[in-house]
Amino acid sequence: MSDKVLITGPSLAPAAVKLLEDAGLTPVYVPPYSSGDGLLDAVREADPVGIISRMGRIDAAVLDAAPSLRVISKHGVGVDNIDTAEAARRGIPVLVATGANAVSVAEHAIALMLAVAKRLLPLDRGLREGRWEKPGFKGRELAGSTLGLVAFGAIARQTARFARAFGMDVVAYDPFCADEAFAEEEVTRIDDLDRLLAMSDVISLHSPLTPETRDLIDARRLALMKADAIIVNTARGGLIDEAALAAALAEGRIGGAGLDTFAQEPPPADHPFWAEPRLVMTPHIGGVTVAANARVGTEAAQGIIDLLAGRQVPAPRIINRAALAAAVA
Repeated sequence: MSDKVLITGPSLAPAAVKLLEDAGLTPVYVPPYSSGDGLLDAVREADPVGIISRMGRIDAAVLDAAPSLRVISKHGVGVDNIDTAEAARRGIPVLVATGANAVSVAEHAIALMLAVAKRLLPLDRGLREGRWEKPGFKGRELAGSTLGLVAFGAIARQTARFARAFGMDVVAYDPFCADEAFAEEEVTRIDDLDRLLAMSDVISLHSPLTPETRDLIDARRLALMKADAIIVNTARGGLIDEAALAAALAEGRIGGAGLDTFAQEPPPADHPFWAEPRLVMTPHIGGVTVAANARVGTEAAQGIIDLLAGRQVPAPRIINRAALAAAVA
């Protein structure tokens, strides 16, 4: 049996590497966002028993090139870059590192809210260009405003805790979450997404990207938001209709946006986002901190080790468990 674990990215936390090596496994790296023949050649050469998915797509062609593959472990929680259904058809579980980067991403969501609300980037740029823009400047506070969370998983719950410390009122929409979770976090449940968008001063997206949630925030829903609303996305770029958001910003129909993720990464050079001054953008690094990388990397590695050793992996971490069960049946 192969002893290779392919990491679709340039690095893995040292603690995670040590876990793999101590278990007799050999990490092999491919360049970030590898695709096409380059990725397939790397997969064929390694013939890995496991893949830690960081960047780039794991689809049927990749699975065809990896006959020894027994498990895919996501370096994080978003699996829209993995064909989980195809993996299930082949009996390959897909694991996620649930909650391991929640603090890091939640901090980043709050940072984007603050950067947009306080206009930090335009003010910094103006000062460096010799403008002292204090006369006439009017900022805004987050305290006392309403934060609307779209989905209420681990990252959203941590964002709620941080926001409440700022004095924000927090509401959330998640049709799949139990009432107890809302009560435990002292967050008001809103059962209608349109209502949440209309009542919130700041909206933060935390949904997974699925066929049902793609373009969840479209032109119609952007029109429901307050004229000074801020929208933040640290989840998946495909949740927002980017053309509609660009138009809403350009026309002054919402107050601003903070984005850490995009439909295409990186966005193309002609994307209208580049020219929008009320938009703060970062390159999908909300979960990329030293501490989060260590937690996510070790959890991703340990999942592979446990599965290969025949040890039980917690059911919520097997993201395609229902499809696997159906395939076996």
